[in-house]
Amino acid sequence: MVLKYNFRGLMAPVFTPFTDSLDVNYSIIPQYANYLEKHGVQGILVNGTVGEGVSQNVKERKLVTEEWVKAIENTKQSLMVQIGGASLTDIIGMAKHAEKLKVDALLCLPELFFKPKTSRELTDYLKLISKAAPETPLLYYHIPSFTDVNIDMEEFIALACREVPTFAGIKFTHTDLEEGSRCLKVSNDRETAVFLGADQLLSAATMLGFDSAIATTLNLWPELLNEIQSNVKSGKIQEAMDGQNELSQKILCITRHGNWVPTMKAAMTLISSLDVGRTRPPLLPFADIEIKQIAIDIFKISK
Repeated sequence: MVLKYNFRGLMAPVFTPFTDSLDVNYSIIPQYANYLEKHGVQGILVNGTVGEGVSQNVKERKLVTEEWVKAIENTKQSLMVQIGGASLTDIIGMAKHAEKLKVDALLCLPELFFKPKTSRELTDYLKLISKAAPETPLLYYHIPSFTDVNIDMEEFIALACREVPTFAGIKFTHTDLEEGSRCLKVSNDRETAVFLGADQLLSAATMLGFDSAIATTLNLWPELLNEIQSNVKSGKIQEAMDGQNELSQKILCITRHGNWVPTMKAAMTLISSLDVGRTRPPLLPFADIEIKQIAIDIFKISK
């Protein structure tokens, strides 16, 4: 491996704010960065799953990235940009664009139609992206529940470390912590990163050795997630478990109303000082009466 991505800790995958007409609301991004920085969030992921990156065109994704680059000039947060979920030519274009902007790292989904079946195929795919941005650390986004690409990550990490010059780790959005622990071992040996992507497993994963996570709920309850991680590292296991149970109850209370991205986006507007708008099709936005019920449930769990 040539490049390293040195950020470790908790990173927020940010929502892409939309107006009522579902255009991107770029103007709110500086306020969003300040909100997260104020709450101790030092890492930002742009255009990920909750950022609805795959529901934006390339021009929008580039502009969103540009606005976040401007915003973090003041907050000094680490910026990772998800570039996958498009044609390979567009992904290469976004990789080049992000490198020109000097983002801290790239994250990339696998090819979503001609899906890779082996570690070799996935590694060869990432090689092409690495060549387009040879000075920027590149991480792979492992989220098989969405992509249906379920290659063994331990094997893949070992191969990618040997053959992809900019390879710097993975985002592990999976509930299989046995595989996750194997990923940690091979990554630690090669000084690459493994970011947990499953909020409900933060305490258990931290006990296994995960030191980093990209967690949607960091947008909503950053202090709680930091406390969970801190308690595990301090050996306060019962306190960490209590905090994890609280987080899981909050998540369940919100997501019982629907799918992860629309419910979490609605909750973000209700809980924070930011109006990030509603989701863009094909995700279905909530009606006002549904948002009102989510607000009632959030009020109950906040008492």
